[in-house]
Amino acid sequence: MSETLEKIFHLKEHGTTVRTEIIAGITTFMTMAYILAVNPNILGTTGMDTGAVFAATAIGACIGTLIMAFLANYPFVLAPGMGLNAFFAFTVVGQMGYSWQIALTAVFVEGIIFIILSLTKVREVLFNCIPVSLKYGVTSGIGLFIAFIGLQNAKIVVSGPTLVGLYPFRAALLDGSFYTVGIGAFLALMGTLLIAVLMAKKVPGGILWGILATWIVGMICETTGLYIPDPAQGMFSVMPSFGNGIFIPSLAPTFMQFDFSVVATLNFITIMITFMFVDLFDTLGTLIGVASKADMLDKEGRLPNIKGALMADSIATTAGAVLGTSTVTTFVESSAGVGVGGRTGLTALVSAVLFALSLLLAPIFLAIPSFATAPALIVVGFLMVGSLVRIDFDDITESLPAYITTIAMPFMYSISEGISMGVISYVIINICTGAFGRKKISPIIYCLAVIFFLKYIFI
Repeated sequence: MSETLEKIFHLKEHGTTVRTEIIAGITTFMTMAYILAVNPNILGTTGMDTGAVFAATAIGACIGTLIMAFLANYPFVLAPGMGLNAFFAFTVVGQMGYSWQIALTAVFVEGIIFIILSLTKVREVLFNCIPVSLKYGVTSGIGLFIAFIGLQNAKIVVSGPTLVGLYPFRAALLDGSFYTVGIGAFLALMGTLLIAVLMAKKVPGGILWGILATWIVGMICETTGLYIPDPAQGMFSVMPSFGNGIFIPSLAPTFMQFDFSVVATLNFITIMITFMFVDLFDTLGTLIGVASKADMLDKEGRLPNIKGALMADSIATTAGAVLGTSTVTTFVESSAGVGVGGRTGLTALVSAVLFALSLLLAPIFLAIPSFATAPALIVVGFLMVGSLVRIDFDDITESLPAYITTIAMPFMYSISEGISMGVISYVIINICTGAFGRKKISPIIYCLAVIFFLKYIFI
């Protein structure tokens, strides 16, 4: 078996082992498992059958990740993207009043266009033309972004008078609410420290063990009454439940439910372009960030075989729409697997298998609480922020745009916005200082800056 895996994924060439890849695949899956619960809840607000969406989410993630594993041999895992599903449900269907069938059609058309663009190397050219300093800024920005997501998921950071603030532990203890939200936040903090200790001691799979340990302690707390679930506050039981038995929901309610009646309208084109824009630059940002963290970029900052990765992403988007879910894209949580040593498609293959198994073992996978996976995101965020040290801070024309890219992602809560701000600032600063004459900057970067600028004016 190991010899076969070596031939397929070239493990020794990438400095990894079967054991490391398996641990990385499990770790990535566990940090992404929340999408199996969140996506049906979000898309269910449109009237879509939640059981069918659950099945489409799991199968779509499995298909996209398998293609990534074998076509690109990268440890990147795909699933319906957060943000894109919210735009699908709350903007296209909720605010604009279109049916979910029309929204699915927009995602399907977007996927077809991306397949064509991937075949013609347009997306690859966009990836390669981004300056190296901005790529490091993207990596660091994604690190802060996923750390912020982890802090939010665990309720360590909550909204408050100062926009965001620390969870009020003392006040919660006094009014009794600590035993619902507070205990989760506390366990997440302890889980983060545990992972830090395990990593400092170089324990293999430290992030995964931290997730499992936090989950187990959470189950003990629920059993003893220290943790009291309250779905209204987003705090669910952490105990696996097989009360409804084992079954696979039918895809029929959402499978190929397209409506092409408004394809030729301006509004439909606008919706489709918006899906394309967010997906395009979220994917590019994720690939840049995760690949940079894994030292997969070459000396020119390019990702070898990026065509395979982009094709996998494009096919996954199309397949997801056919199955009945919003845009399937490369997940930033892939960095969790990379953080524990995942370097090849075997990591993706393991995650894909777990997504397939989740159809049968949903009660187990869905019981993993967000406060157990949050420590992984926080620690991986720390690892990715380290990319900042590779930036030449003596050159303000390189470092300041990278800095803007870094801070824009968490503060604007968007990878694509971070890239937009970074590119615009890079072009303006370099033009105004005359530095563009000393550098080999791709004309595409100037075009992108204009497009991003016009986007803020007209969209």
